[in-house]
Amino acid sequence: MLNRTLLIFAFLSVTTLLFSFTGKSDSNPRATIKTLIIDPGHGGFDGGARGTFSNEADVSLSVSLKFGKAIEKEFPDIKVIYTRTTDIMPGNKKTKEEGLRYRANLANEAGGDLFISIHCNAAGKRPGGWYERVVASKKPYKKTVGKGKKKKTVTAYKYTYKNVWKENNARGTETYIWALNKNDAKVNSMNKIEYYGEIDSTGGEMLELPDPSDPIEKARMLIYAQQYFRKSLSLADLIEKEFSSTGRVSRGVKQRNDAGIWVLQATGMPSILVEIGFISNKEEEEYINSEKGQQEIVDDLINAFRKYKTNLESKSINTPA
Repeated sequence: MLNRTLLIFAFLSVTTLLFSFTGKSDSNPRATIKTLIIDPGHGGFDGGARGTFSNEADVSLSVSLKFGKAIEKEFPDIKVIYTRTTDIMPGNKKTKEEGLRYRANLANEAGGDLFISIHCNAAGKRPGGWYERVVASKKPYKKTVGKGKKKKTVTAYKYTYKNVWKENNARGTETYIWALNKNDAKVNSMNKIEYYGEIDSTGGEMLELPDPSDPIEKARMLIYAQQYFRKSLSLADLIEKEFSSTGRVSRGVKQRNDAGIWVLQATGMPSILVEIGFISNKEEEEYINSEKGQQEIVDDLINAFRKYKTNLESKSINTPA
């Protein structure tokens, strides 16, 4: 009887927290976007994927800076923070892992409301294409195999080969969000910038952080993580729809949980990673390096961001599914 009572109490507590979370949108500073974190992928000693004449780090930086300027022009009230603005590993860190941690820490410490990482994709054996050895023809001939009573004549083939050029045809855009089964990692990223760290209006001091081992607090933080997942999915979907509407090949929204997407799990805010095209495809590499191509990519990102911001402020993506 006691266990049942405790279970009912826990359920009611979590339910109350859920409704209190979704019901405080009017005063919730996260119901709009005040600080946007833009993360140009790679940098410095880590050039990322290579194309036939360019690398991912340079293209990502160029598009990120143009995107940030477009945000500042249309939304002057939004503070834009870049994880890097030059060709360096963010924070001048010495390893990729340290760079990833710096990106996430910067976003969290800045109190970011949204994290957008810009990258380029790659596939195939080599950028542009490669030669592959294939069978050109085969000529039958007779040969004897076996010995004694097992001796027999069979048909065999003599092959000739040639090298054939294989075009690297992988193309299109993809937008990633963290895997839903990694919500615990997202919970662990909750820190002082979250609602738990709001300033106490009566004392002016930072409130004590929650204990993640407390089941009720863990449930509350999971609600935040689920909200972030929903918002990230909404923005990612809008971006891919914009790409598709302007003639790009959209490969859709995907979930990933590998080390390269660690920043999506370690940032305490909605977060996405946009692959703007395949740098390994010669045609797309030329497009994502061109002024025209980069401007179209920025326009698509801005259009999606505008719609996301409008939906967010109208609370249409604040309601639990």
